[in-house]
Amino acid sequence: MVGSTTSVAGIDISKAHLDVALDGRDERLRVPNTLDGCRQLVAWLRQHGVGRVGMEASGGYERLPAEELRKAGFEVALLQPRQVRAFAVYRLKRAKNDRIDAGLIARCTAELDVVRAARDPRLATMDEHLRLIEQIEADVAQMKTRSEAYRDPRLQRCIARETKRLERRLKAELALLLKTIAQHDDLVRRLRLIVSVEGVGERTALTLLILMPELGQLSREEAASLAGLAPFDDDTGKQRGQRHIAGGRFRVRRAVYRAALAASFRWNPRLISLYQRLREKGRAHKQALVACARKLIIFVNTVLARGSEWKKEPQNA
Repeated sequence: MVGSTTSVAGIDISKAHLDVALDGRDERLRVPNTLDGCRQLVAWLRQHGVGRVGMEASGGYERLPAEELRKAGFEVALLQPRQVRAFAVYRLKRAKNDRIDAGLIARCTAELDVVRAARDPRLATMDEHLRLIEQIEADVAQMKTRSEAYRDPRLQRCIARETKRLERRLKAELALLLKTIAQHDDLVRRLRLIVSVEGVGERTALTLLILMPELGQLSREEAASLAGLAPFDDDTGKQRGQRHIAGGRFRVRRAVYRAALAASFRWNPRLISLYQRLREKGRAHKQALVACARKLIIFVNTVLARGSEWKKEPQNA
């Protein structure tokens, strides 16, 4: 929690406006979500002695105000919408509008014990590029699925042309992202270490490099939890429920699970052994794969922590 002499503000963000509230005070402000609006916001926050500012992740609309506030020296807490919603339930707040949300975000921000350090700005830009690549990949998959539903030769040719165009665009964007990473020696080293793990291809490595910069500084339990691959208890009283994975970073979990699917059958001897051992014990296919995905993210975390490439098992092992 912040000191008693420091004011806390909360910002409800939309595409057009920033609605600002001070924790425990009646002052309110609305400014446009533009560079000029952010300058007005900085001046207003300084006038009211604000040191910490909280805001929700809002699909990218929060990036400009977050960057400008950090440049101006404010401590910025980026909250997940589910955090704020859970806090609203805890506070028995049912009403919802921009002014109420801003006040709620301010109160939630004031209760934080620790504010996570700002993300590497290089990775923030690469994240946006990676999102475009993911969307193009989804478009390619959609076009291929669509082609199966058509019999008209002309329409099939049309879909085939569009699929090839998207595949060329995808290849070009991946090459451009790798070229951008190549300009930073530290990122190149990390990428090389990640790719050294058997079963982690270049595409999966890009996701881990950009979306999980904490890897190498976490415990194995923290790495699995952050990737959304840690099983959580579901016990209460005499009830003993199944363990389920939940939360974490969905895009990371999706990438690691896909990599584990191939690695557990072909590329990584340790994962192949783990998968077979779990299946022999009666575990379902998906349970075994989730365990392999969890182990894979732990392998990557270990490689980055020690700073040396993955050691392959001997062929006769």
